[in-house]
Amino acid sequence: MSEESKPSGPDLTKGVALTAFKDGKLLGHVGKEDVLLVQAGGEVFAIEPACSHYHGPLAEGLVVDDTIRCPWHHACFSLRSGEATRPPALNALAVWEVTREQDRIIVQRKLEAPKPPATHRSAPAPEKFVIVGGGAAGFAAAEMLRREGFAGAITMLSNDGATPVDRPNLSKDYLAGNAPEDWLPLRGEDYYQDAGIDLGLDTNVSAIDPKARSVTLGNGDKLPFDRLLLATGAEPVKLQIPGADQPHVHTLRSVADSRAIIKAAGSAKRALVIGASFIGLEVAASLRARKLEVHVVAPEERPMQKVLGPEMGDFVRSLHEENGVNFHLEDTVERIDGTRATLKSGAVIEADLIVVGIGVRPRLALAERAGLATDRGVSVNEYLETSVPGIFAAGDIARWPDPHSGQNIRVEHWVVAERQGQTAARNMLGRRERFDAVPFFWSQHYDVPINYVGHAESFDDIVIDGSIAGKDCLLKYRSRGRVLAVASIYRDLDSLKAELDMERRGS
Repeated sequence: MSEESKPSGPDLTKGVALTAFKDGKLLGHVGKEDVLLVQAGGEVFAIEPACSHYHGPLAEGLVVDDTIRCPWHHACFSLRSGEATRPPALNALAVWEVTREQDRIIVQRKLEAPKPPATHRSAPAPEKFVIVGGGAAGFAAAEMLRREGFAGAITMLSNDGATPVDRPNLSKDYLAGNAPEDWLPLRGEDYYQDAGIDLGLDTNVSAIDPKARSVTLGNGDKLPFDRLLLATGAEPVKLQIPGADQPHVHTLRSVADSRAIIKAAGSAKRALVIGASFIGLEVAASLRARKLEVHVVAPEERPMQKVLGPEMGDFVRSLHEENGVNFHLEDTVERIDGTRATLKSGAVIEADLIVVGIGVRPRLALAERAGLATDRGVSVNEYLETSVPGIFAAGDIARWPDPHSGQNIRVEHWVVAERQGQTAARNMLGRRERFDAVPFFWSQHYDVPINYVGHAESFDDIVIDGSIAGKDCLLKYRSRGRVLAVASIYRDLDSLKAELDMERRGS
């Protein structure tokens, strides 16, 4: 057996003493499989040690009651069953039986994965669920409905041509060439048939009739529903300047978009990214990984200053500049003539690949035409139900009462959309579960991950702990002395603790 493939730590079948644990955890092995022992309260649990999302090390995570949270992207797992109780992880982890002999902990037998609950159709339970949207929220809802044992019909309608995918990868590792395309699907194609989910791709929905309880498809067909989830997501804002409709000008939202940019990058030498948003700068980093010369044009004084503040904005700019990105800030593109982009300042940038990342807008037309209450998003209550009973909304379109900020907010974060989809699914089944998760997102720039928990539309001051330049920091965004959000670089455990503090603090 090679050094790389050797299992970790002590052989748990021979037993270990509790005194060998560090911070309540110990990494060992059973046979060739690594196993993480976790002490929680008076119990010891044994669980697979790598998060099922991106394989984050759970040994560095946070134990909360009988769960463990991943340090990378804040997924959460039950220590008892291994179930993924909080996205972005969707797959359960293996667990092992733990026995004690005097002061020693022994692990020998892997437990069988728990079977999904028996499906049920208890009258007058709803039998036809329709989900409009094939993104994070829509997929998470459909998957959770089956996980909860719902046996009725589930129809998911997506105007995309691809099965639901891990969208954050489209601007990160996949676009950079570090991840193959077969990593993108959230589930294989067989999953939908096996789970009894009728997935309609390339399917447009033209109308919702709340009274008749039906949706009208683009071809005129009508589909009845007992419960409806609107998860139509957002679409990229189009650049409204001369020349923006040329074939070498791209936006990024779908797998097809990412494929098109990758294809263009194969023959391009110089790329222009319009917009210094998270997506825009992730695209810039990915194109630099493909050895293109990259220029970024944006109207701000600093990239991402509104969200992360001036100090972090300066750091992000310097990080990209160290990796060869050229910034043209406090400027805009006024027109594109072939490969020539003319800026308001008069400067001209030659680029054979242009990617526009100037934000997205929620797709609200269906909700508005159906008469649902809207306010810069689809208005929902704490159960994610719209103004029409039985119709729910989740993801980028939903504006919900956030107990942590005390405001009605709408955010465009992947993890939030997944968590809302799961909560909406349970509430479509009648659970009346409040959505009170703390918003979370992450962004990756070269080797630097930025984690962000909370929501601060504005802030009075920023408390910085550590060194931003040293890539070891925690930033607290405050309003009137109250911490609304926290950003961090390589302070994973602190980020998890900040999230937990916000959860427990509430409004």
